[in-house]
Amino acid sequence: MFKAWTGWRAQTRLAAAGVTLGALVAAAPAVSASTLGGLAATSPSGPVTGTTNGPVRGLANGMVDEFLGIPYAAPPVGALRWRPPQPAASWSGVRDATQFAPHCPQPPTPFGQASMSEDCLYLNVFTPSHKQAGSHHPVMVWIHGGALVTGESNDYIPTKLVEDGVTVVTINYRLGALGFLGHSRMRGRDGSMGNWGIRDQLAALSWIRDNIAAFGGDPQNVTVFGESAGGFSVSTLLGTPAAQGLFGRAVVQSGGAHLHSIGEAEHAAERLVQILGVAAPDRDSLQRVPATELVAATEELGRRRPDPGMIPLPFLPIVDGVLVPVHPLAAVAQGAADGVDLMIGTNRDELTLFGLGNPALMALDEQGMHKWVANALPDVPTDAVVDAYRTARSARGEGVGPTDIWVAVGTDIVFRWPSLQLAASQAARGARVYVYLFEWESPAFGGVLGSCHALELPFVFGAVHLPVVQIFSGGGPAVDELSGQMQQGWLRFARHGDPIHDGIGEWPQWEAEGRATMLFGPHSGTVHAPRNQELAVLEHHRPLVASGSA
Repeated sequence: MFKAWTGWRAQTRLAAAGVTLGALVAAAPAVSASTLGGLAATSPSGPVTGTTNGPVRGLANGMVDEFLGIPYAAPPVGALRWRPPQPAASWSGVRDATQFAPHCPQPPTPFGQASMSEDCLYLNVFTPSHKQAGSHHPVMVWIHGGALVTGESNDYIPTKLVEDGVTVVTINYRLGALGFLGHSRMRGRDGSMGNWGIRDQLAALSWIRDNIAAFGGDPQNVTVFGESAGGFSVSTLLGTPAAQGLFGRAVVQSGGAHLHSIGEAEHAAERLVQILGVAAPDRDSLQRVPATELVAATEELGRRRPDPGMIPLPFLPIVDGVLVPVHPLAAVAQGAADGVDLMIGTNRDELTLFGLGNPALMALDEQGMHKWVANALPDVPTDAVVDAYRTARSARGEGVGPTDIWVAVGTDIVFRWPSLQLAASQAARGARVYVYLFEWESPAFGGVLGSCHALELPFVFGAVHLPVVQIFSGGGPAVDELSGQMQQGWLRFARHGDPIHDGIGEWPQWEAEGRATMLFGPHSGTVHAPRNQELAVLEHHRPLVASGSA
């Protein structure tokens, strides 16, 4: 379960920090998959399951059967770089599926070695070992975070979820320039642009539709869930026509519909090309660039952020007019995700994690904070924003210093308001929508993190008992109880489309009028329109329900 928490690894890259949460995790001993579960070496007695490409042999790990490193598409190498994923080749005999496959090219992090293997389109299936013939477990498909430039499927071991009777699939997808480079000279024959990583996710979901029944999963009951960049991905899939029918439920954790326009994608691509020094960029010339140079250039692009207060996101999914015809908020408002149940939420203090490695951000003065707010919200009067947040926080007895205001405003701009916009658009279509706000505070670093970005991950995956996790989540009965509540909420949602269970209590569906929200924290429970005084100043300038042209 150690790796279930190392999704922190992917998130801390966003902070561009020299000292990050990962530094503490790096001090922990390395944990292999076999160490995690007490697994024996590859054995001919492991469980064997058929797929459309051939049979695979996995590992029996107590109540869970694990099938690791299964290809869901052909390696995107050579002529297939920056091309839609192609079907994986079939094999004869039984393929070994007892070890994780390489993850997609990305820079080194405090949590492990870099990867430069472009042969990385693999997934892992974790399923109850006590399944009976013909059993159909709900399926949960995890899309990892990491700013779309880092992360991998094997960061997350969902044993605790699987032991409760669901089948969980974790996937790799192309990252950084290899996954999201949108250059006009590299358009597809259909006019599509970039979005290779989103196409990978669609290919994985198609593989799951065609194969998961053989593992005991129900292809008619699929929930896709993801956090941070994984949440961006899920939000994009909700508005992507090619994703319709591949899942019936979605969970977005600290995400929202963040995408680039064609112009923004082109600008990022041109900046990357300048760093690479490619004089006449096109598909042929860029295909000759080694993955190591693409990764290094992506890192440099992230360092050249436009403003020290902004989170650098050099690559995002692209509204290209083809794969993603319109912005997902507009698509959802028009009915693109009709019939899909949605659970969506954020953490109260998301941005503290991104400031952890940047002392300037954690020690803003009043002038610096006003400058950041003005840059982030050019269409909203800065004084009105700051006054609204300061007044509301003061009334609740919360901090009102410049950094406190920066964290609160930034968290809402980047995470909470986009999430509520997506919730409102889907709820307006009559779908079941449930919203949460995570408020458990980390005791690490003297409490400066608060309820930071990614802190909910060990609670959802059931990793709060690990000593290295307890540094950040704390420990004791209250932590265990909250983790149990959240796990059961996610599991109930995957099974039935609503997260309500005895441990949580009342959790009404979200609608734009009452805005019922489940608080997860020391005092869990449903409230209506939490922190509405601050959000009202955003809503005045940015409508909650998306129009058809969002």
